[in-house]
Amino acid sequence: MSVYRRRTVASAAAALAAALLLSSCGSSDNASADLGAKKEGTAPNGVKVNLTPDQNRVTTPKVDAIAALVPDEIRRRGTLQVAANVGTVPPLGFYATDDKTVIGTEPDLAYLIGDVLGLKVEIDPVSWENVFVGLDSGKYDAGITNVTVTEARKEKYDFATYRLDILGFEAKKGGSWKVKGPADVAGHTIGVSSGTNQEKLLLAWSDQDVKNGLKPVDVKYYQNASDYYLALGSGRIDAWLGPNPAAAFHSAQTGETEVIGTYSGAGDTVLGKIAATTKKDNGLVKALNEAINETIKNGTYAQVLKRWGLDNEAVQTSEINPPGLPRTNS
Repeated sequence: MSVYRRRTVASAAAALAAALLLSSCGSSDNASADLGAKKEGTAPNGVKVNLTPDQNRVTTPKVDAIAALVPDEIRRRGTLQVAANVGTVPPLGFYATDDKTVIGTEPDLAYLIGDVLGLKVEIDPVSWENVFVGLDSGKYDAGITNVTVTEARKEKYDFATYRLDILGFEAKKGGSWKVKGPADVAGHTIGVSSGTNQEKLLLAWSDQDVKNGLKPVDVKYYQNASDYYLALGSGRIDAWLGPNPAAAFHSAQTGETEVIGTYSGAGDTVLGKIAATTKKDNGLVKALNEAINETIKNGTYAQVLKRWGLDNEAVQTSEINPPGLPRTNS
């Protein structure tokens, strides 16, 4: 999620409830109870979103020529072992109303890839750190979980891109404040998760503001969706900076917030890309790349993104190891 290090929220149900319910009072337990009756949401593009375990996912046929690119060991096994950091704010990867079925954009794309490759997809929900630990050890074949391509990561991993990495500033609805660059956040109180690319961007902008004689950003840290949305609802923060898909989805559910600015997750010099991630040189990335491009060509990729309201983050083609977030000395 444009993240170097990310922690799952304490409860996936609480995270989803927070995305569906913005209130300055009330507990996550009450919100979870409300979630139990919430079978449907609304994506930012107005499409109704099924939040139940019965997903009726988009499917696509196997393509033998692409399936032949899969390493022999994986092909003989017949399964694609996918690590996913579930527990993030919808619509990326989260739990359905039964609090156990994994749903969202990332799982849908993983299953599509599996269709093309003729493999049964097995998704293992793990903490963010364990996505990479599992890839390193060979426990997982791929991570399909909103991983941003970075130059540092390219030393250990191969990438097949499938979505743009866009960050969003989310604030209460109805104001005139818009964010296009560092000067627009000077003096504001903005929430962010620690250890993320979002944090790096916000701190860099704050430093730039100070150098230009403006007020610094008052940065507040939150890890749980329920916490930062309560802070936003109560006015303790002016805005929240996180992945744009989550911000846009949340705004669509509540009608009480809006995205007041977006920015590339890789900064102002590189267009950020989200990618399926594999261990370096394990032989799978070409098959993933071709499978994604097949779904782009046959239209099922667009169907998945539209289903979750992420039409504006589509890529025209999947790339292998494109330029990523540049290295920094910090």
